[in-house]
Order: sequence, then structure tokens, then C-alpha cells
Amino acid sequence: MAWTLLGLAALFFKIGLYCCQEEKLLLVTVATEETDGYKRFMRSAKLYNIDVEVFGLNQEWLGGDMANGPGGGHKLNLLRNGLKKYKDDKNLILMFTDSYDVVLTADKSDILQKFKKFDANILISSEDFIWPDRSLASKYPALEEDGYRYLCSGGIIGYAPALYEVISLKAVNHTDDDQLYYTHIFLDDREKYNIKLDRRAELFQNLNGARDHVEVSFDDGNVVITNTRFKTRPVVIHGNGPSKIFLNYLGNYVPKGFSLEQGCLSCHENKINLDDIKKENWPKVLIGIHIPTITPFLGPFLKQVSNLDYPKDRIDIFIHNGNGHDSHLVDEWVKEAEKQYNSVSYKGHTLGLNDQQGKNLAMLTWRKLRTDYYFSIDSSVTFSNMQTLQLLMEQNRTIITPMMSKYKKFWSNFWGDISADGFYARSPDYLDIVKNVRRGVWNSPFISHVYLINLSVIDKIGVDPFTSVNLDTDIQFCANLRNSGLFMYATNLDNYGHLKEMDSYTTNYKHNDLYQLFDNKLDWEDKYLHEDYTKYLAKDSNIPEPCPDVFWVPIATETFTRELIEECENFGEWSGGKNNHKDERIAGGYENVPTVDIHMNQIGFEKHWIQMLTDYFSPMVSRIYTGYFSSNKAFMNFVVKYSMQPGGQYFLRPHHDASTYTVNMALNTPGVDYEGGGARFLRYNCSVSDTKTGWALLHPGRLTHQHEGLPLKSGLRYIMVSFVDP
Repeated sequence: MAWTLLGLAALFFKIGLYCCQEEKLLLVTVATEETDGYKRFMRSAKLYNIDVEVFGLNQEWLGGDMANGPGGGHKLNLLRNGLKKYKDDKNLILMFTDSYDVVLTADKSDILQKFKKFDANILISSEDFIWPDRSLASKYPALEEDGYRYLCSGGIIGYAPALYEVISLKAVNHTDDDQLYYTHIFLDDREKYNIKLDRRAELFQNLNGARDHVEVSFDDGNVVITNTRFKTRPVVIHGNGPSKIFLNYLGNYVPKGFSLEQGCLSCHENKINLDDIKKENWPKVLIGIHIPTITPFLGPFLKQVSNLDYPKDRIDIFIHNGNGHDSHLVDEWVKEAEKQYNSVSYKGHTLGLNDQQGKNLAMLTWRKLRTDYYFSIDSSVTFSNMQTLQLLMEQNRTIITPMMSKYKKFWSNFWGDISADGFYARSPDYLDIVKNVRRGVWNSPFISHVYLINLSVIDKIGVDPFTSVNLDTDIQFCANLRNSGLFMYATNLDNYGHLKEMDSYTTNYKHNDLYQLFDNKLDWEDKYLHEDYTKYLAKDSNIPEPCPDVFWVPIATETFTRELIEECENFGEWSGGKNNHKDERIAGGYENVPTVDIHMNQIGFEKHWIQMLTDYFSPMVSRIYTGYFSSNKAFMNFVVKYSMQPGGQYFLRPHHDASTYTVNMALNTPGVDYEGGGARFLRYNCSVSDTKTGWALLHPGRLTHQHEGLPLKSGLRYIMVSFVDP
């Protein structure tokens, strides 16, 4: 076949015959500011030793609002000016990608290999959606096999002369749409310039509309992105359009972010170590404390804030209390805080501020103080790790939350996804993270309740970032952060604490925390379970046995015993006792051995006490009485009051208890609250009078352990009695 010189020239152009030497790859991008997304993009390029040239950095963006409409011509103009110097380099392959919403997952050799397979001068990414002119859909060539049909300008690779020629064909206004520019060239002149689309995502993966067939997969321990629709492993992952949250999820794993064997690979990058800094030079922090409503265990919460392991002279306090019920606790805490912290700004409930207003005011305070960090804490938080603040700071992220969840629930203060209606949703790895199966630092679209923010992003957050008419305060705040291009992170590298259950909390009782055993068990135990309980539960512990088969164990704190007494006294309806055997509170209406008492069901504490028997007494009983396992049935659970007052009862005659075993727990202290009293076991002529507050005597109830209540000499004595397994 004879070839004309003109035909040969066209052929050489079509097959991309530019190279006489080894071909080079240069990655180019346009970015006017160093956003979190930009830093992630640059990290991915650095990991694979890919050279990057950035055009437009620190320039004003003039390409319009591309998130809400066409635009981006400014990007094309910056690229055109930047690539002019490469227009004659036939051995250079240029790859352009966006930077704010792109990550790379392979090195130069992989990129070049995938590009060469197409036998094209220019290869452009594709997707299932057409933008911005839908009327052009009919002009696209028909697909011969399954693939993405429409061009997406977020990823382009080609020989430098060819690419420069294509982007320089005609003038473009800054606000013109760059994707429309490339679309017209592809539709009209694709054969002339040998332009092809990457229809099966072999090199470029646009995520918009592709979520159902793009997934994280593990290959010999390495994390890769797989397109299950085409069985490909793309290199350039682009979160175009509304798919940026999905990209952030993928970006937790690639490139080289996580490994099944080694865990989080990126968590130790760019960290700071506060131990290398003198404490007097540690960053300054504004702690914003938010108490929007009645809060269980508010006193312990405020104490935990005080106990955070951070120099108080480096901390300013903003506190908003929208809860009038426990304002006395907050007032007392503020008085002490004013003596310890750098400054305290207190907004009480009388101001009538709601949660949105309180949090906006805290942010305004931060803008004025301009401390290095702002640490926001809701009263629903319980800290178990007093180093939480400095651990977060050392991660060196702009916005980060310590992952916390509700006890034995999968409801947490971060969520890996956002639903179509703007509310939080679970990502595929959400449960593994909440269960701590996977530990790391996770890019998350929603955080709440407690988070640390770096001063560097204060001007991007907005003046009133929490204000919303229709959305929850935290949902609105996170939406504003996402719209500003800010990344939020949740870390579960350590255990930091948990979230309290708030919705079920009431003010029906004198001591409402006492009734939170079911809803906030961990907080309840921290406040009410004796600190030595687990020590005595251990198999090798030596449990005191003051009388034969009578054992002494620590169960409750003095706070528990005091509040239980006060709850009974607040109720006030003590039974007659003495010789008054009539008692309508019990089945049959007859009490064989009457006492002056109040039953737990009278003060609403019956089910809580039964749960205490199940959770705390039963394991101890099985430890003491080998081979016995309690059914935890108890119909007689009551506080007995001994007194020398007229109408009172100061002793109890000998009797057997209607139980398999009996709980007799001292609620106050001999020698302090009263003199005399105690229990004497007749068969053994053995007495126990030096009882300890919160410690329970456990003894058999029938046959062997007839006992009596020794006479009181003065004061008031209270005991908690329970007949278990009658």
C-alpha cells in the first residue's frame, strides 16, 4: 500500500508517535488554596513518588460556584497558561486531575501502562451522567459494550503537545464551563485529535453514580479500590459532584491508609508530641461546655472537665447552661473554675438561650479570644480518659472528635455517611469502627457532642454555623463544615469515654441519678458501685467472714447510701413497725416480724434493686457459696429505720428470714450517726456491730441463721434488707 506523506503524518499523530526517548509523566492540577482535600491529594502523589505541578495556588478563584452550577473556565485558563512551556515536549505525558476531591492509588508505571493500552493521544474520564448540557446526550457515540458513556473533565491524560493543542483551541471566559469545552471537542473532533474515553474506569474512576459498584477490597492485606461492574482497579479516584462523602470514606483506606494486619497506616503521620513542649508553652484552648437540658450525672461530668489532664492556665472556659433544674451544681462549679482557669464566661439558664444560640455564642467568644484551639463538650459526654484533650491535639487535625458511643449501643458521636435528606447514616465500616474492630482516625461527614477545632480554620466556619430552622444543631454545623471543604475526623485509637442516654432522664425524684441504672449503667456504677467491689469479686480475694457463713462485701458507695436514705425520708411514709403485724404492702397483709421501713416499690426503686441483685450481689453470692446460683427473686426489699424516737423501733426480736440468702447492707456509720445496734446470730452467739457504710452482710436466711437486731442506744440507724430467693 502506498502512503502519502500527508497520510503518514496523520497516522503518526493518531497513534501518538511522539517518543524517541523514555517517556516521562507529570501530574498537573489547579488549586487556588490548600484545602484538606488538596493536602490529601498531595499526600497520595507523594506516596507514589509522582511529580506534581500546581497552577493557581494562592490566587483568587474566578471560575464561579461549581458546586451549584456550571463554571470552571478559570481552571482551564490557568491550566493553559501553565502548560504552555511543555507544548513541544513530545516525550512528556501530562495527566491532569482535580485536586480537592481526588486521590491516587498507584505509581507512575501503572498509570503509564494503563494509558498506553488505549492507543490514544488523549484519554478522558467518563461517567454515567451528562453535564452540563443534557441535550448533547444524543450526539455521543453508541456503546458497543457496557461502559460509562459521558465525558467527565476531572481526569485527563495525554501527550503534552496534543493536550496543549486541545486546551488552546479557543478562548474561554473564566465563568464558562470547562467540562462543556472538552465535551464539544470530543463530540466534534475526537478522531482528529485521537481522543478516547476511559469507559470502564481502568485509569479514572468518577464516583458520582458509581457508589453501588465501587468498593474497598483487601488483596493480600493491601487495600485497593475495585470497580465491581467492570472488574477494574482504577488509579485516579475522583469524588465528583455529590460523591465527595463517599470519596472521604474510600480515602480512609487508600492510598496506604489502612491495613488489616497493621491497622491504621496514616494515623501517625504529621503528629505533634506535646511532651516535647514545656507545659507553659502548650497551645491555648477555649473549652466550650454546653448543658442544653436536664442532664444525668451532671456533677460527675463537670468534675471530669476539671480533671482533664491539661494546664488550667492555658484554658479559657465558656459555659452555657440551659438547665435550671441543676443550676446550683453549675453555679458551684463556676465559682471554683474562676479561681483556676485563665478566664470563665458563664451564660446561665435565666438568659433563655437555646442550644444553637449557646453554641454560636461560644464560637463568637472563640473569635474574640483566638485561642489555638476550641474544644466543644456537650453534657451528654462522659470522659473516662483524662488525657483526651492532649491526645486529640497530638493528632494535628483541623477538626477531630474522640469516638464515643452509648453503652452497649451502636449510636455514636460520628457517622460515616449522610442520607439523601441530609441526616447522618452508617457507612459500610461503621459497625467495625464503633465496635473497635478497626481502630484509626476516620474522615467522617458528621461529628457531634465533643470535638476539637484548630484556629487555622476559624474564618472558614462562618459567624453563626449552628443556626438552622429545619435541621438539628449538629447536623447544620457539620453541613456548614462540609460545604466549606473542611474535613472532620473521628478517632478511636484510644478509649476516651462514652455518651449518656439523655432522653429518658426525668426529675421525678430527689436524686434522679440513682434511678439511671438501666439507662446509664456505666455512669451509675462510677457514682454508686463501691470502688473495691471488683477486688472482692476476684477468686483469690479474702472475703471477711465475721460469723460462720456470714460474709461481708463492699457493694455501694457512701453517695448511694446517703441518697437512698434521703430518698426514703423524702417519701416519708414509714410503716408502723413494733407489734403492728398488719401490712397491706405484702401478700396476705400480715408481717410476721414487723419493722419500721419503706419498701423499694414505694419509692420506685424496686426494679433497680432487683437489677442490683442480678448484676452485683448474685456474682458475689456464687463466689462465696460454691455451687449456688441465685434466681434473683426478691419480693421483700426495704430500708429499715432504727431510732430512739417516740413511735420508733430500736431493736428487732430473734427471727428467721424468709429467704435462701439475705442482704443486710449498712446505710450509715456507727459511732458517727448512731451508737449501738448491729446483728446477732443466735446459733453461733456471734454479733456484728461495727458495720461499714455500703458494705453488705450476706447470710443464709432459713434454719441456720436465726438472728436479732441489737438495741440502738442513740441516733438513727438505716439498713437495706432484701430477702432473696424466698
